[in-house]
Amino acid sequence: MLNSFLLAALFFVLAIVLGVFRLALGARIALIIGTLATLLGSVLSLSAGNSSGLLWSLGAIPVTWHLQAAAAWLIFWGGLAALAAFLSPSRAQNPGIWMSGAGLALLGCLGIAGLQEGIAFLIAWEFLSFGGAIMLLADALQNPEKSGQANLYMLALLEVGAVALLLCLLLLGAHNTDFATWAATWAGYGSAAFGIAILFIIGFGAKLGILPFYEWYPGAYGSGSGASGALLSGIVLNVAYFALGRAMLDWLPRSSATATGILLVALGTITAILTILYAFQQEDWRRLLAFSTAENASLAVVALGAASLFRADGLHMLSTLAWTVGLIHLGGHSLAKGSMMLSADRVAGVRRSYAIAQSRVLALAPWTLGIGTLLGAMSLAAMPPTAGFASEWYLFQTVFQDFHLSSSAARVTLALGGAGLALTAAIALATMIKVFGLGLLGREENHQSVSGRWPILGLGLLVLAYAAALPWTLGFLAQDNWPAVPAALQAMVKGPILIPLRFHFAFISPPLLLLMGLLLSLIPLALLGWSQLRQGRKRVPVWGHGLRQIPANNAVTALAFSNALREFYSFVYRPRTHTRRSHTERNYFVRELHFDYSQAPVFGPWLFRPIVRFIQFLSDRLGLALQNGSLNAYLAYIGLLLIIIFASVFYI
Repeated sequence: MLNSFLLAALFFVLAIVLGVFRLALGARIALIIGTLATLLGSVLSLSAGNSSGLLWSLGAIPVTWHLQAAAAWLIFWGGLAALAAFLSPSRAQNPGIWMSGAGLALLGCLGIAGLQEGIAFLIAWEFLSFGGAIMLLADALQNPEKSGQANLYMLALLEVGAVALLLCLLLLGAHNTDFATWAATWAGYGSAAFGIAILFIIGFGAKLGILPFYEWYPGAYGSGSGASGALLSGIVLNVAYFALGRAMLDWLPRSSATATGILLVALGTITAILTILYAFQQEDWRRLLAFSTAENASLAVVALGAASLFRADGLHMLSTLAWTVGLIHLGGHSLAKGSMMLSADRVAGVRRSYAIAQSRVLALAPWTLGIGTLLGAMSLAAMPPTAGFASEWYLFQTVFQDFHLSSSAARVTLALGGAGLALTAAIALATMIKVFGLGLLGREENHQSVSGRWPILGLGLLVLAYAAALPWTLGFLAQDNWPAVPAALQAMVKGPILIPLRFHFAFISPPLLLLMGLLLSLIPLALLGWSQLRQGRKRVPVWGHGLRQIPANNAVTALAFSNALREFYSFVYRPRTHTRRSHTERNYFVRELHFDYSQAPVFGPWLFRPIVRFIQFLSDRLGLALQNGSLNAYLAYIGLLLIIIFASVFYI
């Protein structure tokens, strides 16, 4: 297992080097081989158990690499989506540089998942951030300037998280940066332990998209390709969730677990509602799927918050259930979101645009694209028998266990979280109907071929296989170090049936649902065949709202589909409509009418913009003092900096 991951790391480094020299084909092959080695290592870790390896030493502190079952689970499913992205045709303007960024991000993923020392962990975390930024910049599909602004915005918010993690390192690892000592050190902070938990939530939440950080998602994802989105929504998101789970369930003192769990459930629920509301209004495939990624990450955070609440009351079986549900959800989400992101690339390849508008892509594309995209959309809409249905069903059953908690505040929080999840699920269904129905169906004439369908079909079929195999694959997570209780994982399965610890509470069976669905589908197929044999093919006019003749350009736009909800939740969206008219000679004769609409961000106007203005104000004032043209002043600055460096060395 360790040799597999070492081989993967070497090939990722090779991909970085080859990409820098613009050898895109060699870099792609290196990434594929490295990803296959990662998948092999994950399978060996899940089946044969965990192993540890010493990488190097920082003084007396060993830097070890150890992969837990939960990390191997998340890496495996996210790695499959990454492999599909590498096998798909690239839409990056600079494919070599894109491969370098992907290699850097995957190298960071391996570090986040397995490193057991704080300083090396932070370096891997920066690899993750800058690797993603390089991928998005290398895409630069439409507007390089806009792409650069979106990436700077993303990096600025991610660095806020990095600073929070650095503070956690200084507080918990001042004397020993080995993760094995952090739980005991954290427990010594007493009432201040909750503040460190907030720092961890800020640090890892910046990448998970917990509010207010989800606002970098649409701009960053919307500036890149679907392949970049498949990696960011898959393996990158998964390892960030694992890192937050380790902090909340392995290191956090139980005395602070209740308050932290309430905060996580509240943040996750509110973020899920806001992000799915904004996803429903998007007109771009990538921006819609970006908000959907933040929504699904928030659902997993709700599960993590529930695990923390159950852990605070010593309910280890329920804590294991909640943590496992989060892993199940993000594993299936990686596959479904990968298929949808790669489908967006294929649509853009045909239509030269990522806009969600009616087209004949599905009619002209081979069946491989349609089935893969449909299964991915069904999973993100939590429709049976897909992976998303199984994981969200499990999530609802988890929050319904709130009556076991001793704290009334925790019980109310989980109950309200369940209500928020119900609203989220309903809007998610409408969102996936919009992106599939409007994005792939319609009357627009287009005869260009669609390439790269097989990876999409593979991910779509894996969405079904993932759900059907859950009763047998959950046992691999029994080797997890925390907070897994093997008896809990055994109690989540009864033959081919999934149950939330107690059979009489609730149960479903994804494999039986899949089998019955296939059998029931034979009925309409048989009726269709019988009708064809008896009457032949019959063509009738389509009903178009009572019109005798349907206009050729009749279409449902993305705005028309979502406008009702836009008006109903106008207090959230604060919609803005802009119209511009072009005239010939007088204002009476309108030549062109330009119509634009948008929604106001929630946190940007009152949180991010004031901070930007304050930093600009400080830079203007400090610039006058620092850049004064005096050589003596510059020498004094250098001397002061050297004194600070020497002092820090002596302190350490």
